[in-house]
Amino acid sequence: MNFRTRVLLEPKGFLIAPMVDILLVLLGFFMLTWTFARYETELDVQVPVAKEGKESCRSPGEVIINVKADGVMIMNQRLFSPKELRATLTRISALYPDQAIILRGDEKVPYSHIIEVLDICRSANIWNIAFATSKEKSELPSLATQAEQ
Repeated sequence: MNFRTRVLLEPKGFLIAPMVDILLVLLGFFMLTWTFARYETELDVQVPVAKEGKESCRSPGEVIINVKADGVMIMNQRLFSPKELRATLTRISALYPDQAIILRGDEKVPYSHIIEVLDICRSANIWNIAFATSKEKSELPSLATQAEQ
């Protein structure tokens, strides 16, 4: 004989606390990745150092052209030939006449590749061009220099 009474389990409703936890984690993840994706900088492009270089405030719609040391042109993480870049910049300048272009040239790139990009920008009727530089690092005395003194 079974003297135990069966407890009827009520079905649980929608639990909001775990859902809020998941949404907050996803929100944090997307905010972090969006911050890093805003800057279209190629990691292997080392821009020259400028003594008077300043951090600029990045605007969401700015166009960044990276020129690698071998002369490869990259915009929006896509390789461009000079002809493709000219066509793309022409479309951009037709839509946004005062569009600013930030040119990130590697410090080892031959000057002729930078001039080529400037010619492409000028032929696409883009006049607002800025050159990216990195901020000069403060020189701290190294251990070897201190040992010599």
